[in-house]
Amino acid sequence: MKIGHSADKPLPAPAAGTPAAPADAAKPAPVHASAAASVDASATVALSSTASTLLSAGGSSEFDAQKVARIAAQLADGSFKINPEAIADKLIANAQELLSKVQG
Repeated sequence: MKIGHSADKPLPAPAAGTPAAPADAAKPAPVHASAAASVDASATVALSSTASTLLSAGGSSEFDAQKVARIAAQLADGSFKINPEAIADKLIANAQELLSKVQG
């Protein structure tokens, strides 16, 4: 599988029954300071329980700049060793933890 620049990939066709979007609709609209100031103050946002769980779990970890620097140096010199078993174990543990928070 080749991973390329997103501009190299064709845009998906619109779903049946929906109008075709113009080509420039995929580009984000520029945000002006005056537009941000005109937001309705009474607008509210509600998060799902899953989103709330993900946000609360994400705030507990700390960023370790020294660890990142060590890994970057190992990647640069080719000495970084990948342990697929440890990756799989942690993915499974994280999924189990997330599911237990959502269900419980």
